[in-house]
Amino acid sequence: MSRVEELIYELAPDGVQFRQLGDVAEIASTRVDASKLDGSSYVGVDNLLPNFGGRKDSGFGANSSGAIRYQPGDVLVGNIRPYLKKVWLSDRDGGASPDVLVLSVKSDWRAALVPRFFYFLIASDTFIAFAMRHAKGAKMPRGDKAATLKYRIPVPPLEVQREIVRILDQFTELEAELEAELEAELEARKRQFAVFRESLLTPGGSDARWVTLPEISTNRDGRRRPVTKAARVAGSIPYYGASGVVDHVSDYLFDGDYLLVSEDGANLLARSAPIAFSISGKAWVNNHAHVLEFDTYAKRRFVEFYLNSIDLAPYVTGGAQPKLNQANLNRLRIPWPPRTERERIVEILDKFDALVNDISAGLPAELAARRKQYEYYRDKLLTFEEAAA
Repeated sequence: MSRVEELIYELAPDGVQFRQLGDVAEIASTRVDASKLDGSSYVGVDNLLPNFGGRKDSGFGANSSGAIRYQPGDVLVGNIRPYLKKVWLSDRDGGASPDVLVLSVKSDWRAALVPRFFYFLIASDTFIAFAMRHAKGAKMPRGDKAATLKYRIPVPPLEVQREIVRILDQFTELEAELEAELEAELEARKRQFAVFRESLLTPGGSDARWVTLPEISTNRDGRRRPVTKAARVAGSIPYYGASGVVDHVSDYLFDGDYLLVSEDGANLLARSAPIAFSISGKAWVNNHAHVLEFDTYAKRRFVEFYLNSIDLAPYVTGGAQPKLNQANLNRLRIPWPPRTERERIVEILDKFDALVNDISAGLPAELAARRKQYEYYRDKLLTFEEAAA
């Protein structure tokens, strides 16, 4: 029997008391002047958890009518999608965007609820699922405040709350250490992959063969067609832009295997995401990505790996809006080893790429598994048998 089970058996043998959230807490509504808040005390939906970084939320500036006041011990919850899963326990005074729900424990309940235990209840998958299920609105659903106040929470004896907080804090600390180790390993693998990729893709000798894209692929840019967001019909087919999927639509322009290459956007120089990426199946592509078709998988993947490894700055035009036009894309020279060597290189890099980037395998999957393990134990510790009324 665990220590938590022992405490419950001793202090709540007949079950734990449950109360509606509105019985023990209230949604704060007191306003403060947002212009007087610095970046470390203002909380908006995009800096809620919990990295303030000395800045203000871009969607809520100092010229606004005010922010919702929060105090130490309050629990702040993102109240608009896609931020409904963000939760933070306040350790300071400050102000929050109206898109953030400030839950403040009522004064007559503060002696019965450990703030961090209350936070864990609100951060649980159970509460998040409840909030998302009751969200209202089509484009940007918001949490239903009335429904939130009816959510029922367990209020076990204080000794039980403190023991659960101790366990979860310990688990969280261990989780953070493990994640830091795995993330460091993942970063090292990414650097190793970059070096390995460069060595494999760098041709040796003065007699190395070089080709241009028109020699080894067919450009299908003429079949692209942009559609404004308002004119798109929602569906299950991916709608691609310069850096990947930006929407899903009901029709398609392409059906097969293609390589998309960013035509414009800051990412051409920043390279925070791949500028070349393969797609397969039905797809719609707008005019922000070039579409290249190859006759073999190995050719397409070799070019994909190569384009993502080189500096494209000499081929990019434009200042505020960098652009890789088709003429410059066609000028790119690509090393072209014999077919068997290309296939060998692609096979090696595919395996390395899967280890580093594939969420279903390798280190990223290990990170995801660690997070799921924590969430499972957290929700298990927060599940109680309710006392009879």
